[in-house]
Amino acid sequence: MHIGISVATALQAPDARTGARWLVERTAAAQEAQLDSLFVGDHHSTKPMLYYQNVPILGRMLAEWGNRPVGALFLLPLWHPVLLAEQIATLASLHEGRFIMQCAIGPDDRQFPAMGVDVRQRPSRFEESLNIMRKLWAGETVTSEGRWQFQNAQIMPEPPEEIEVWIGAVASRAIDRAAKLGDGWLAAPGLTPRQAVEQSAAYYERRQIHGHQEPGIVAIRRDIYVGESDSEAEETTRSVVEAGHRGFDRSAMAIGSPETVAAQFRTLSEAGYTDVIVRNLMPTQEHAIASIRRLAEVRASVR
Repeated sequence: MHIGISVATALQAPDARTGARWLVERTAAAQEAQLDSLFVGDHHSTKPMLYYQNVPILGRMLAEWGNRPVGALFLLPLWHPVLLAEQIATLASLHEGRFIMQCAIGPDDRQFPAMGVDVRQRPSRFEESLNIMRKLWAGETVTSEGRWQFQNAQIMPEPPEEIEVWIGAVASRAIDRAAKLGDGWLAAPGLTPRQAVEQSAAYYERRQIHGHQEPGIVAIRRDIYVGESDSEAEETTRSVVEAGHRGFDRSAMAIGSPETVAAQFRTLSEAGYTDVIVRNLMPTQEHAIASIRRLAEVRASVR
């Protein structure tokens, strides 16, 4: 099992520059811990929440990272496919290793009206965008008369390596889409252990139905805090958990000593997951950095 990190770019920082510095420091800590992959997320029109946009912040974070896989999540219906294909190809050219586009249709929330996109068009925009972008990355000239209308688009640079596509999905129809169109599937962070097993089985089944010989990447996100001990971890996270963190069930979060967290990750591996992508549960910089550093122990134990 591989352990990667999605560095949360929504921060409770005292000011914008401090928050940006925190992100760079967290990336450096992940590099020191030799985590297997690095990602950032995607949200728009977030005020009053402080949120750093994924393309520019990832470009800066690459300076702290090695040649292990990197990528970003993109809500495809909100992005013009030619622009996004260019942005990703440029990031992939800056990086010396694999580049992964995580993608999803996005939630029915205020981002869509703020970006002028009809939320009802999410599935069709998603599939059309993915098809267009793959053609552009392959060096084709693309004309579209669908949701996006444009003529004779081409991009340069083309990605130096094939862009991997992991599709985030929760609903059964979306899991089927991921199994059909993706190189991998990204499970939701709020799944309980039982739900994680059920959805993994559903994905493997749909993958076979669509004629793929290999399942590809089967990844799951987990909000975590790795403490010095189980008792320290429980005490540190108590206020966040009792406040109802993201509405998640407690069993969906990995909280404890390095060995306790590693045991939870081994259980996910037994359920068929190839990758765990962690997110910091604690918003404070001190706790985030400490948890990331202890992931080195978790990674060694899992391996």
